Amino acid sequence: MFRRRSADAPELPDQAPESSPTADETAERASTTQGKGRPTPKRSEAERRRRQPYTAPADRKAASQQSRDRDRATRGRRMEAMRRGENWALPRKDQGPVRALARDYVDSRRSISEYYMFGVLVLLVLVFIPSLRKSPVIDYAVLLLLVVIVVESVITGGRVIKLANQRFPGESTRGVRMYAAFRGTQFRRLRVPAPRVKPGDKI
Repeated sequence: MFRRRSADAPELPDQAPESSPTADETAERASTTQGKGRPTPKRSEAERRRRQPYTAPADRKAASQQSRDRDRATRGRRMEAMRRGENWALPRKDQGPVRALARDYVDSRRSISEYYMFGVLVLLVLVFIPSLRKSPVIDYAVLLLLVVIVVESVITGGRVIKLANQRFPGESTRGVRMYAAFRGTQFRRLRVPAPRVKPGDKI
């Protein structure tokens, strides 16, 4: 009446296996995110945390040192910009397209006036020579040097004004002749702003 279970038959578990979750339950679990445990900060609070608070110096000496360092850094940046010829950093006498044209024209040419300081040093040495101290040679040399500087300054200034009137009509050329003459008597390496062109370049 009772049949014996076969040894090869698999044993049935005592409890039925849990049914697999449905598609709706899976979507619901995926859409549920785990909480952070704290409220999300407001944008104003996040920006305030990112900002580094300014810590004022404790004493007057530290504040003065900090101010000097800041001013030194500002002057250094301005000096570098002025050497590059950036218009915002230049003194007022160097600003404007006409002054920039005058600098480029002078820098593109070699002149005797550029080396007048060497002539002045030679004349100073000659003054200390007893045999030449009362000689008119030194006077003639000084006069010749002055004539060369004046002639070159007049020619250079006239050409700069002519170019400025052609390229920048309506711009003022007042003082440009003296400006070009003064730059022409400076050593090339000591000119500020630094030359943007090389000798021989076409302007």
